[in-house]
Amino acid sequence: MTLSVRASAAWLGPGRHLEDARVVADGGVVAASGAASEVEPVGKEIVLDGFLMPAVADRHVHVELSDPTSVLRRGVTAVRDLGWPAERIFPLADASELPSYNGPLIRAAGPMLTGPGGYPTLESWAPPGTGREVKDADDAEGAVRELAERGAAAIKISLNAEAGPTPSDAELSAICETAHANDLHVTVHAQGPGQVERALGAGVDELAHTPWVRLSDDVIAAAARQLRVVSTLDILSFGRDTPQVRTARTNLPWFQAAGGSVIYGTDLGNGPIPPGIHTREATLLAQAGLEYEEVLEAMVRAPIMAGAPADLLVTTRNPLDDLHALDVLLLVVRGGAVAYAR
Repeated sequence: MTLSVRASAAWLGPGRHLEDARVVADGGVVAASGAASEVEPVGKEIVLDGFLMPAVADRHVHVELSDPTSVLRRGVTAVRDLGWPAERIFPLADASELPSYNGPLIRAAGPMLTGPGGYPTLESWAPPGTGREVKDADDAEGAVRELAERGAAAIKISLNAEAGPTPSDAELSAICETAHANDLHVTVHAQGPGQVERALGAGVDELAHTPWVRLSDDVIAAAARQLRVVSTLDILSFGRDTPQVRTARTNLPWFQAAGGSVIYGTDLGNGPIPPGIHTREATLLAQAGLEYEEVLEAMVRAPIMAGAPADLLVTTRNPLDDLHALDVLLLVVRGGAVAYAR
């Protein structure tokens, strides 16, 4: 299937701003992109007076607690599910690869690895199997191997010491070593005194939430060298001004200034987070010190270039001028196919 999209303005990726742009998608990937005068249209062409940009990826969701169709129609074409029973989420991830699936592409971590009786095993929102309890280092290693065989996109560890037991340091090390041997990143829900420090010591690759307790300068510097942070800022406020979100917004600029990488994630399914692009999450990133272009970089699945996924948005206005432009979409394309047209 071939599709061409032409728009009066575009942002194709960092530093790539264009007037009158065209993107050609073929076989689900970008075949060509650039100024409309330099890129020939192929196949069906959609021409819009709007702003063309890459579609958004949400790197922290619990997709079965939301509506996948609404997620896609609101501009998020790919998600990473960070905690759900294996027997439910991996078949759904497989189904999301099919052309008939009316939702975003799903990559999944499967269940969180946790201590016996640890978070989220006793949480009302979590079906049985959302947490995989590990008994010792050998069991932790085996759990990672099981998830790798199921096709896990990442390994998630629960270090929520405020809600129950957490894996021991030996188990943490076994998880990270086995995950890395299987080319899998490790992401961590770190909550409670010393948990970020434990995660760093074990060699994790990512914090699944921006920490909402003030971290020391040394810890932030170490984190910036080692891992990236998924934003999830609005779950600390849900539209309000709270001490937690203020602290998280303090940690993020220090982390970024030290060279750390921040990516967009909403923890969709946690409270009243809307499906699709969550503009408040984007504005909170800006309030934490990211420039608007940096916010978009954190949000998009990939820049628009040859060979990249043909996941596109067209908005009515330029979000580099006003992030609330992301609230009004004219077009959503996933894998080179129109998923939504206004």
